[in-house]
Amino acid sequence: MCSWAHLGRLALCFLLLSCTAKGQLDPPSFQPGVLHQYHYTVDFQIGHISQPSVRNSSLKAEAAIQVHLLWRNASHPGEQLVHVKIHDFKIHHVPEHEKTGNVSMGLSPEDLLAGEDFGHIALPVIFHWNSGKVEGFYGASEGGSQTLDLKRGLISLFQLQLRSGVEVDVSGKCLVTYNISHNNVVKTKDLHSCTGATQGHTSVNKAFGVQWQPTSKSLYSMDSRLIQSVVTEEAHIISLTLKSSIGANITSRQKLELESVLPGPPELLGQTMQEVLSTLPGKYHAIDIIGQPLKTTCQHCHSLITYLKESGKRPMRINLSKPLSTRRFHTFVQMLRHAKKRDILQLLQKSSEDVVPFLIDAAVAAQSTASLSALSEFLDFNNKKQVSLQEKFLYAAAFAPHPSIELLSTVMNKLKGKVAEPTVMTTGIIITGAVVRKLCQMNLCGEKEVEYAKATLVEGLKESEEEEDEIIYLLSLKNAQLPETIPLLLEYAEEDTGSVSVTALTALQSFHREHITDEVKKTLRRIFHQNRESYEKNARLAAAEILLLADPSLFDFRNIILALESMDIETSKLLLSKINNILRSQHPSRNVFQQALKDSQLNNYYRLSRLGGSSVFSGLMAASDDMVSTYSLELLYTESGLLRRSLSDFSILTHDNPLRAAQVSIEASGLESLLGGGGAEEEEGSEGQEVMAGMSAILFDVQLRPIVFFKGYMDLVSKIFANSGEPTSIVEGNVLLIDHLQGIQLQSGIQATAEFQGGLGLEIFANVDVSLWDQDSRTSIKTKSGLVIDFRAEVSSPFYQAHVKTRTEAETALNFNTIVKFFGSPAQICLQLFQEPLPYREIFTLVESFPLRNVTSKVCKGRKAIIPGREFPLHRANSDMCKVLLSEDEKPQEPPTLF
Repeated sequence: MCSWAHLGRLALCFLLLSCTAKGQLDPPSFQPGVLHQYHYTVDFQIGHISQPSVRNSSLKAEAAIQVHLLWRNASHPGEQLVHVKIHDFKIHHVPEHEKTGNVSMGLSPEDLLAGEDFGHIALPVIFHWNSGKVEGFYGASEGGSQTLDLKRGLISLFQLQLRSGVEVDVSGKCLVTYNISHNNVVKTKDLHSCTGATQGHTSVNKAFGVQWQPTSKSLYSMDSRLIQSVVTEEAHIISLTLKSSIGANITSRQKLELESVLPGPPELLGQTMQEVLSTLPGKYHAIDIIGQPLKTTCQHCHSLITYLKESGKRPMRINLSKPLSTRRFHTFVQMLRHAKKRDILQLLQKSSEDVVPFLIDAAVAAQSTASLSALSEFLDFNNKKQVSLQEKFLYAAAFAPHPSIELLSTVMNKLKGKVAEPTVMTTGIIITGAVVRKLCQMNLCGEKEVEYAKATLVEGLKESEEEEDEIIYLLSLKNAQLPETIPLLLEYAEEDTGSVSVTALTALQSFHREHITDEVKKTLRRIFHQNRESYEKNARLAAAEILLLADPSLFDFRNIILALESMDIETSKLLLSKINNILRSQHPSRNVFQQALKDSQLNNYYRLSRLGGSSVFSGLMAASDDMVSTYSLELLYTESGLLRRSLSDFSILTHDNPLRAAQVSIEASGLESLLGGGGAEEEEGSEGQEVMAGMSAILFDVQLRPIVFFKGYMDLVSKIFANSGEPTSIVEGNVLLIDHLQGIQLQSGIQATAEFQGGLGLEIFANVDVSLWDQDSRTSIKTKSGLVIDFRAEVSSPFYQAHVKTRTEAETALNFNTIVKFFGSPAQICLQLFQEPLPYREIFTLVESFPLRNVTSKVCKGRKAIIPGREFPLHRANSDMCKVLLSEDEKPQEPPTLF
């Protein structure tokens, strides 16, 4: 007699057995002498993700598929050779007409066979099946590459290993997950994990990158070991990270359904698979099942040869801040990517002087072997007449969205040779760091050319004897952002007390906070608290800012607050303004600050109130679901009321990818002596400091070569007489910010490509105007740009092509002005940051074509708007002062200004 406990154990045992059986399924196979007739359909769709008024492009294809067992291993029947042949292939185009309704159109077999590539569709293929795993793919003739991809997509449906792991099919080598329930199998493929034959490139900076969101799922229905049906659905949403409304949605669906089982050819006999294959007519050979990249030329690109023939008839005019010039820039980049060296060299040699800089930007952005070789031959760094072109080439290399080893080698070879102009060598050293950083971000840091460039920068710094040379190499390492150079930067930050220390510390500021370790913080504390030496105020400010922003401790925050009273008025006011700015933000350090300020010894009027004009302002320029754009202004004054330093910063954060779009710092020193002031009011060590004014700029995370307006009294006097009143150019040229080309292999075997190009025509000018007679100073920084983003996604097959295009254009101008009246005490200050009206336009296009019938259709929609100009609010007191200073009566003509 069974006990209740025994019955319970039996019930549990049967339950476990039933659960196990539910998750198990025998691997698929075919029986000999049977012909399996399947019905196969493929349909796909492509459309814009943000413009519903432009219809999607849809296509459906169907065919009869005959499958039979060719051979099986006598000792292991699960190992088989399976013969597959496609019959009666038809396609149906179903456009979405708004008024006439859906209209179906099919192509006859004669139309299909007329295509040179598609005539091979009826040729049979064989695949090697081993317990559901496709281990080989064989064909008598490869035929056209696109036709073969369609067969790869069909055979990939038979890849059914029934266990999660890695599988190889038309998509590549991918991770798959199986979920088995009775006779149904769900296979999910992680398309992000796929590796194989890939094509394309992308921008290093993720803020200018592309989001690719793919999904793939297949449902199998089995009856014993026979596949009854397969349905595979996949979707690809590809969009620009910076503005997700630009992009395309591509979907694809396959369905294989068993229609009938008929008597078929007999099984072939043979000891091995290779023996059987060798006896077949047509000489079957192995073919890679992974889809291969399309080897096509750029059909929508212009020909450089044609341009060279016609260029003399219509001279080109370049206006960098206009979208028209940026569109031309895109055209030339594509043109030069497919041109030969001799044609590019001829273009550079015969073009006018005002056009050659534009062509150099395009040639570097194209970054083909031919374009770089032509540039190397055209540019002679020993020729002083080409100085502006040499700097143009170097800056274009620094801004390259995905630099190559070949580009770095070209730069290094030029710098190793004779360089006639010292400023060109300086620029070359600084931008080398930017190229190295991008190559390291592309996982090419270990290449010998990159290792050589890194060693050159480090050795150059160690061997420098002059302060100016040390600063240049430190700026290069700032661009490079190599974690292994942090100890070297700390050494120069601590051992020098002046400009070298400041530069080394600003280089440390560019590192992510994870690199600011406790050892780094120890050095920063010694600099800020001046434990060993007295440091220039900008060095102490930089050290404090790193401590405050890089996971600060309560100890550091408390000591910085306590140190305020021992600092000079303006430095302590600026530092306190930085702390208050962080408290008003969402920065992670804010929580630590709030906790520390619960201590009444810190949070009181005596500690947190400071006189002075130095301050920091920050605010929001624009915000969307996927992007935030901010600005900040930092002003440091001398105790005489003169502007010591102004720093304007414009940053973008998109999907946690930060980008410093632009930062401009203007510094001046020694001006008190010209106004009868004394040096005693200035920071320690400034007595006898020579008159100087200069500018430093960062553009798209690239530190540029600093510009000196004047240095020394004699230089100042000479520039007073030579001053034309024209602003100084900081940067002008074309930059390819977004450059993405991606091949997408659909499960069906159909090829898709997506291409983004985002160009910016940029002009940044600055003017510093100091008047001794009226005792005022005026600075102006003006940024003008023309932005164009081109997007193109295409689906290509032998019988049908469809592509969607988007073009976005904008013309922007941003101005930052300061007015300082320092004849009174305190000085009167007015800051202005305003954006001019922004014209904006988008064009959406859909093009469909049937090559076999020479039929093409096109749909185009557009929209445009003007975003009103606006002035960004800074501070109420600032607004009141601007009203006073700007409302003053117009004065008579002033004498010549300092600069």
